[in-house]
Amino acid sequence: MPDQPPGSYQALFESRWPHLTNPHVRALAWLLDAPDLLDPASPHWENRIASLGPVSPQTANWLAALELDPAPLQAALGDKHYSRLGLYAEKLMAFYFREQGQLHAHGLQVRADRTDTIGEFDFLLNEGDHLVHIEFATKFYLLDANSTTAGFNGLIGPNLADTLGVKMRKIFDKQLSLASHPAAQALLPLPVTRAQALVKGWLFYPSDVPPMPGISQQHCHGFWMTQAQAQQLPQQHYTIMPRLQWLAPLKTQDGMDQPQLLAALQDITAPVMVAALKEVGEWLVEERRGFVVPDSWRAQAAQRREEGVLPA
Repeated sequence: MPDQPPGSYQALFESRWPHLTNPHVRALAWLLDAPDLLDPASPHWENRIASLGPVSPQTANWLAALELDPAPLQAALGDKHYSRLGLYAEKLMAFYFREQGQLHAHGLQVRADRTDTIGEFDFLLNEGDHLVHIEFATKFYLLDANSTTAGFNGLIGPNLADTLGVKMRKIFDKQLSLASHPAAQALLPLPVTRAQALVKGWLFYPSDVPPMPGISQQHCHGFWMTQAQAQQLPQQHYTIMPRLQWLAPLKTQDGMDQPQLLAALQDITAPVMVAALKEVGEWLVEERRGFVVPDSWRAQAAQRREEGVLPA
């Protein structure tokens, strides 16, 4: 496991938000505070990447108040069990935009008729006398060290279903042009003058973090390793992170030691997210994170490229 330097994002997050312990409030704080995954200034993205900018003192105070009374956020999330991390993150951002008075619409579907859905606006935000269309994504990709693919298609989803390149092409080629469709224009009371993608997430590397054009230098990152390599993990506190807790650095009171972790990893058939934890008072706080993948994961990735499921 590569060492995480003292200036890691996890350390920065804990220094900024030590008072946030509610998992939903922490997840929202991460969505607002985390560095952009993609560099908005890079020519790769043609000025089509949105950025929230630094968290204001007013927003920081609002998050602190939510920690003391999370009922409004809990009410917005409802009692539904979220199986999709992306939908959960969308709900958190919809709550934020609504509370800021920016939200015009969330999840607005555009249909040609009752059976033909053209697309869906993730967020339409009020901005003066016009609207801004924001497509929102929270993504987690592993750099395939054995891939000969250049660029963003070398960053593969843990479930081997997509790549960063495929995802961004879909957003750029289809989703961001939705407002220009005649069926969408009939739904819009104001013109959409800007359409951008807001992308948050973590990238995972088998060794050191290489500079990549188009990727923010400050992006959140971790490691990935195989089951066999995990045998060399050092002695400390660990946990296997549930999917809905992948956003913010973890703060928990439940952990396991290294032998317990290795026992839990013994029979995995899909990648799992692991957090290495350190004791801070009564809490166990995330120091670094990464995926442990089945030993066959690289071969599966190569096979999916050969089959054309992933770009070759």
